[in-house]
Amino acid sequence: MLKYLLLPFAEIYALITDVRNWLYDKKYFKSARFQIPVISIGNLSVGGTGKSPHIEYLIKLLSSNGLKVATLSRGYGRKTREYTLANGQSTVDDVGDEPLVFKKKFPETIVAVGVDRLHTIPKIIADNPDADVILLDDAYQHRTVRAGLSVLLTDYNSLFTHDYVLPAGRLRERRKNYHRADIIVVTKCPQNISESECQALTAAIQPKSYQHVYFSSIEYGVIYGLFPELIKDHTIKWVDQQRGIYALIPAPVTLKENCLLISGIAKSEPLEQQLKSKFQKVYHHPYSDHHRFDDYDVEVIKSALHDIGIEKTMMVTTEKDAMRLLPFKSWFIKNQIQIYVQPIEVKFSEKNKVKFESDILNYLSQSLLKYKEVFGMNQD
Repeated sequence: MLKYLLLPFAEIYALITDVRNWLYDKKYFKSARFQIPVISIGNLSVGGTGKSPHIEYLIKLLSSNGLKVATLSRGYGRKTREYTLANGQSTVDDVGDEPLVFKKKFPETIVAVGVDRLHTIPKIIADNPDADVILLDDAYQHRTVRAGLSVLLTDYNSLFTHDYVLPAGRLRERRKNYHRADIIVVTKCPQNISESECQALTAAIQPKSYQHVYFSSIEYGVIYGLFPELIKDHTIKWVDQQRGIYALIPAPVTLKENCLLISGIAKSEPLEQQLKSKFQKVYHHPYSDHHRFDDYDVEVIKSALHDIGIEKTMMVTTEKDAMRLLPFKSWFIKNQIQIYVQPIEVKFSEKNKVKFESDILNYLSQSLLKYKEVFGMNQD
């Protein structure tokens, strides 16, 4: 009933976005296209489609093919607004939670944040002339930059084809605007999704002749402790022995009886269900998306752990939430509270994997050749 009551307001919002898109389509508003290959990863909805793990998938794919990757995000939740490059000392206040995850997981990747993408991209290129490709995070609606390849994500459990524009639904613009994408990925699918269901979903989306539709699922990794100081046993793994770079790999985590889940993400239900398969009891403390934790929050966490039984309870959170809890590292260590992190990865079926990666790499091979020819770069 509420959805239908909100439809008139949704129509007003949709008309505003219609006018904006029309102005871009008719070139009254200008869109810039850069010579360097630019891939946009975004969605029609307000969040929860799995952008971060898909960007990480692309970082790994492109890096493994010898490309120097840069990511550009707005840096939602940071305290600054200017263009910033993440480094080993960056915090959530500097760059935001998702870019900080990218930098910590992929130190060799160029991770930049900037509100104005049009003026930030030239700065990235100037500061990093060796960059081969830029991944735009959550940029489907930011039409001042025209990406060379646009990847649109939609949640299996909430396809854009069944959704409404804000505030009646979660869409930022009308469903019909999916036509701007080159690739559509249905995310968070069951790992055993059948070919017939994929065909039905593709038919519901009605892709244009130039669009390819793929299906991905979420794979949960091994839970690990965030603070090595609270882990007794480590194994040294050399990342680059010649340069003296190594990582401390903690011993496998022995799961306790209970789990206290701390989450500040758009859609936490799948994570909660996953943890219920690992723990006897899951106590969930949900927060708003990108919630900025404070002193009161960590005291509440401490009280909850003691109320449940700290000896038999593990505090588990997401990688993004862990970044926003890192400023309280000394407090957690002092109170002997380990933050356990549940990592996630994107997984494609073998058939989808080959075709999806081929689409990405084919675009890059053509675009990079032109880019290097224009600027007279070494084409090795």
